[in-house]
Amino acid sequence: MNSQDLRRLGRTNLHVTALGLGTTAIGNMYEAVDVQQALDVVHCAWSEGLRYFDTAPQYGRGLAEERLGLGLVGYDRSAYVLATKVGRLLRADAPPNPDDFFEGEPYDKATPAVNTVYDYSRDGVLRSLEESLERLKTDRVDIVYVHDPDEYIREALEGAFPTLIELREQGVVGAIGAGMNQVEALTLFAKETDPDVFLLAGRYTLLEQGALDELLPLCEKRGIAVVAGGVYNSGLLADPSPGTHYNYMPAPAEQIERATCLASICEAHGVPLKAAAIQFPLAHPAVACVLTGARSPAELQENIRLFELPLPVSLWEELRAEGLLDPLAPVPA
Repeated sequence: MNSQDLRRLGRTNLHVTALGLGTTAIGNMYEAVDVQQALDVVHCAWSEGLRYFDTAPQYGRGLAEERLGLGLVGYDRSAYVLATKVGRLLRADAPPNPDDFFEGEPYDKATPAVNTVYDYSRDGVLRSLEESLERLKTDRVDIVYVHDPDEYIREALEGAFPTLIELREQGVVGAIGAGMNQVEALTLFAKETDPDVFLLAGRYTLLEQGALDELLPLCEKRGIAVVAGGVYNSGLLADPSPGTHYNYMPAPAEQIERATCLASICEAHGVPLKAAAIQFPLAHPAVACVLTGARSPAELQENIRLFELPLPVSLWEELRAEGLLDPLAPVPA
């Protein structure tokens, strides 16, 4: 696989590189990253040929967008695809949002003094996009996702999606969709509205392939592109040891055990677990891009190397034989 390969994003006229850069890490998720290091990550992604960049207001409560915007200053705006999300506003006068914390500790460290407010209304979407453009220092974004409307499905269908469809019809944005950590709501959105692309985080990975049951076939049939995020399942497929994360929280023992089995088989074939994890999702025809985060240039370069590492067919055959891979899951050639 070549990380720089351009792939068409579903029915749209947008083309994204096979590997894209996500920005949760440079938004200080789990640990703080200084500004220069964050900018170095963005510059490294550019120099390595990556041309799809994904961010959101909630990542670092504005930090990720600000840093990505700074990092992209000076690059040809027509040469890359930029995505952000709507549904969460940042407000200094709002109380802390419990969803931004785990056991009293914030997921994102050293963030600005603002808090997350959920708002999937038309006004909320327009305000969110306007504020994102300011933080990103640009006049447009190419893709807008509705951000994790897990408890706001009806609001997303009645407020956010009609607004985004209108913006797409006006040519303000090139593609619209939703970014979520679940398949059920995305399946509903595929049936009830008109998305171009879904960012599916953590639900189509080497660890779990439930999206094969309905969502991915539906996307393939309707021409809805899928960007595969969270391919390391929040860290579990990067390091399946006690204390690692799964779904942004400490991983349960049964998931660590499954990931350890995956790692053992990969090791027997001379393959790093991370290489199998980062390559697997792109084999599905509905998946246009794999999104990977990095908090340093070295980490990003490692991801690129693993993405492009040749893997033996025998690896996938054994994973299937051991019941660790869905028999219907396409695998890299």
